[in-house]
Amino acid sequence: MATFGGTLRRGLPRTPGGEPWPPAGAAPGGSEAAPAAEAAAAPSSGATAVVDAPADQGPVGRVAAPVAVDSAAEATPDVAAQATSSASGGAAAGRSVRRGLPRVPGGEPWPPASTIAAEVAAAAASAAPAQPEASPAAPTAAAEGAAVVATAPVSAPQASPSTAGAAGGKALRRGLPRTPGGEPWPPAGLAPSVPAMTDAAPGVAVDAPALSVTEAPASTVVADAPAVPVAEVAASVAPAVRTTPSGVPLSQPLPYAHTVWEGANARVHPIRREPRRIGPFSGRQWGLLILGGAALLYAAAMAVLAVRWLLSTSWGVDFLAAFPGEYHLPEGAPVGFPAWLGWQHFFNVFLMVLIIRTGLTVRTEKRPTVFWSPRNNGKRKISLNLWFHQSLDILWLVNGVIFVVLLFVTGQWLRIVPTSWEVFPNALSAALQYVSLDWPTENGWVNYNSLQQLAYFTTVFIAAPLAALTGVRMSGIWPKNAAGLNKAYPVEWARAVHFPVMLYFVLFIFVHVVLVFATGALRNLNHMYGAQDAVNWVGFWIFALSLLVIAAAWVAARPLVLAPIARLFGKVSGR
Repeated sequence: MATFGGTLRRGLPRTPGGEPWPPAGAAPGGSEAAPAAEAAAAPSSGATAVVDAPADQGPVGRVAAPVAVDSAAEATPDVAAQATSSASGGAAAGRSVRRGLPRVPGGEPWPPASTIAAEVAAAAASAAPAQPEASPAAPTAAAEGAAVVATAPVSAPQASPSTAGAAGGKALRRGLPRTPGGEPWPPAGLAPSVPAMTDAAPGVAVDAPALSVTEAPASTVVADAPAVPVAEVAASVAPAVRTTPSGVPLSQPLPYAHTVWEGANARVHPIRREPRRIGPFSGRQWGLLILGGAALLYAAAMAVLAVRWLLSTSWGVDFLAAFPGEYHLPEGAPVGFPAWLGWQHFFNVFLMVLIIRTGLTVRTEKRPTVFWSPRNNGKRKISLNLWFHQSLDILWLVNGVIFVVLLFVTGQWLRIVPTSWEVFPNALSAALQYVSLDWPTENGWVNYNSLQQLAYFTTVFIAAPLAALTGVRMSGIWPKNAAGLNKAYPVEWARAVHFPVMLYFVLFIFVHVVLVFATGALRNLNHMYGAQDAVNWVGFWIFALSLLVIAAAWVAARPLVLAPIARLFGKVSGR
């Protein structure tokens, strides 16, 4: 203040990014007690100055709280008393108090209304007995000193080391921090220092820590403003702690019993790392595979030894003599294989290999990339692989129908259809001979052994019709709205049978090829492809050429090649 030659300390700006308040060079606003103080100072050189600290000291307003003043003029005690009474009476009579921002988000502006009312009442009560004490003061005190009454911020009081002792043991009150979460202002090391006071002059009550008093000759400055407890200020300045409705901080575990526990799998089974693979299998899988293969070889060897021992007994010798493995065909049964049968055999192998390949693709395909739909029904869409599979099925059925018709027309059915009950003991005899590795005599140009006859009959007249019937039930040509027919023949039955039938065909082809090469490859290939009972390379080269055609079809069975063909019979799209 200019009164004592000190510097007015400025608070926070009123607007974000603005200048600290009050602006530089601006004097603090007057108060209702100023006229009274000026009137008291007029007749005498020693006057009592009553100063209201500016209320506009930042976002947190300053409370204009009048404080009792010790009179400094013996000659004018009535004037000093009148000034003090006027200052306190104005505050007690309903003087407006400017309040600042709330201490907590959404809270009441600080200081609370109840706190202001209590402080004003206390100030008025303390001002009344202070009047008679002003008269005994020495006249020299009025000439040497001056009393200053000012208002101070009520926020964040905290003791400063530089002022705690000089202020009579009372703490210097500090304001809000300049930065969020920072130290209350002013910092402890930068608090204004109060010069050492002498005891010769009467004390002057000062309640404005925002004023830096540099000159106070022969006067004692005593901070006598009502202080807020440090714990309350620290609680208001510190960030709010979020709690539950019952008052428990959210940072602490809830004081409730556990109702959910981790499963046993989390405590018992540790996280397992993926084992290192050697090719398609891990080391452990390779070990199991080798062990399983060795077990199979051991079991096969034991079976061979056991069957050979059985056939060496008298019972075995008599059984083989009665049932050598085949029976005589009826009179008029054809001998040899016609040329059409070789072509049928090639077409059958070609179609079966592609049907098995596309069937496995359809079974494992999760998200098709190309679709096919008929021209007359654009809403019905199937994957291109399924369309190719069903198209091959149709060709296979056509080839099968032609094959069966020619079998009965030419009499070749007598070779694969059992005509005597002797087929069963002869089939057992042939099976025992195969297991003993002493295979039966191969004479397929004239007659099949009974085990071959049963296998061919099962393939042509049982497995093939089952594959066709189950495939039709799962295809789109089956009527969907036929409730009675669908109930009599559920699609689940068809799915349960169709895949095992495909596995049977795979097993039949494998065993058939092994036996063809193990029982005289050149002669057997001439029977199937060359239509002759001779040992030469004609049938072998025809067989090799058929394998190249099948391999080429296997490689070409992809959307790039199939899409143009599928467009001839419908629409092809990517979704």
